[in-house]
Amino acid sequence: MQAVRIVLVNTSHPGNIGAAARAMKNMGLEELFLVDPQVFPSAEATARASGADDLLAGAVCADTLEAALADCGLVVGASARNRTLPVPMLDPRECAELVMQQPADTRAAVLFGRERTGLTNAELDRCHYLVRIPANPDYPSLNLAAAVQVIAYELRMAAGEALQRQENRYRFATAEEMERFYRHLEETLITVGFLDAGNPRQLLRRLRRLFARARLNHNELNILRGILTAVQQHRR
Repeated sequence: MQAVRIVLVNTSHPGNIGAAARAMKNMGLEELFLVDPQVFPSAEATARASGADDLLAGAVCADTLEAALADCGLVVGASARNRTLPVPMLDPRECAELVMQQPADTRAAVLFGRERTGLTNAELDRCHYLVRIPANPDYPSLNLAAAVQVIAYELRMAAGEALQRQENRYRFATAEEMERFYRHLEETLITVGFLDAGNPRQLLRRLRRLFARARLNHNELNILRGILTAVQQHRR
């Protein structure tokens, strides 16, 4: 997953730190920074972490937000309400996608403010973007750990999609390459006796539809051609 730092600012309740660590570990995030926490370390934080003790043990306590963000190239601040400041507002999914688009050597930070008052304007001024979790307008305030869980979940989902795109980085097979594959497939099916050359019926058309739906990439096509070649050689 892209390097992502969760930063909790001036957290008042140590249980929220532990619960946030648990939410992070559930979703594969490991880097927790605490800016001027009111109570930490704490037995209550450890209890609420429920097995994420390693994240608490590795948490970095910073005296200032500036120190916590010093090596971060992207900073997103969580805000429970719309702001009048001219800072682009994202929803959690957009935030996660933006994080995954960053260069591999760019660390991103997501800031979460105080339980009661959130982030100050001065802290928001350090953010490139804001993220707001859509919620019931009559009761929009989420528990701190719940907010971390939502963002962490979206980050994990976006990371999975980015990995899938990377695995599919091979170009798709061309029409000409697919025609050569279909001829190779037909020859092999005849060789092994699965297809009657004089009466192919609808089998080849059905196979064409199957592979058309799959949209083979170049690497996948090469694998299949290699299997067909191995079958032919074995028969000979």
